[in-house]
Amino acid sequence: MPTPSPAASNAPLVCFGELLIRLNTMSGRLLEELPQLQLHIAGAEANVAVGVRRLGHQASMVSVVPDNALGAGAVNELRRWGVDTSGVYTAPGRMGLYFLTPGAIHRRSDIVYDRAGSAFATARFSKLNWTRLLKGAAWLHVSGVTAALGANSVAAALKAMQTARKLGVKVSFDCNYRPTLWQAWGGDAPTLIRSLMAEADMMFGGYRDIELVFGMKFPGEDGTTARERAAADHAFSQFPNLQRMVSTRRTQVTADHNRLAGQMFTRGTSLETETYDIVGIVDRIGGGDAFAAGVFHGILNGDSDQQALNYGIACGCLKHAQPGDISLATHGELADFLAGGSFDVKR
Repeated sequence: MPTPSPAASNAPLVCFGELLIRLNTMSGRLLEELPQLQLHIAGAEANVAVGVRRLGHQASMVSVVPDNALGAGAVNELRRWGVDTSGVYTAPGRMGLYFLTPGAIHRRSDIVYDRAGSAFATARFSKLNWTRLLKGAAWLHVSGVTAALGANSVAAALKAMQTARKLGVKVSFDCNYRPTLWQAWGGDAPTLIRSLMAEADMMFGGYRDIELVFGMKFPGEDGTTARERAAADHAFSQFPNLQRMVSTRRTQVTADHNRLAGQMFTRGTSLETETYDIVGIVDRIGGGDAFAAGVFHGILNGDSDQQALNYGIACGCLKHAQPGDISLATHGELADFLAGGSFDVKR
């Protein structure tokens, strides 16, 4: 990994995680048919960085990619949308991939990961100068997908979060539990995810995540506010740093028809959004990252928590109408969505 330049991005949001290439089938084809595949640049934290940048805020990415055309292409995609990539370094290894078979009607989506031994998973993260990388930042965003890659990545994520706390930078953690990745190396997901949750000021996750890390069940029906509130209260009691717990509530009628709402819990309030029907879904992958980008939009604007949550659900819903992992919604599109919108052609 080359020595970083002394300049810092001064972006209010710094995202740390792996950049990926996504290859997906099209037109209802199955991966095992080996059809033509469509390529997209992806990665949970990168999705948030681009989403926030599109909404008018500076964002920077910290990552490691292979020193080859695939790594360069991934970095160029972030630059294309205005994300600061001065914190993305090269190292030996390969590009992480994942293969998506999109769901349709009554067939659910399916993902195959091919990330073992990637440049990011095997990187020497000790060389990252987090004091420099976080200079001028208001928030650091990390996800559980990064932690799921192995002990090396868990340690890197934890160090980044702990350094941010020492520097007075707020920490955001998206639980993003991926059992397939954790099982691949036998990682103790409950214990390790819990250690990352402990560093967060804001957590993107719901009652299932809290039940996972504490090995317990909360009373109430699945997806009810009462159950989510009970989980949030337990999280607040265990994690003194935690101030917001945010999530979506999704009902899947079919693969092409979902209902989506947003909810946010603080130590004193419970907030919800309207529930929106999403029919004729183009691509739901990255919807949670788009939701997070919308929430950050409101927070970085200094808006109320309710407005931030409203922006989150608007951005999350709009992502379902766009192919690929990355949300490209603008502030104007969020405002139009929340105002009821119009389906007339914009001329």
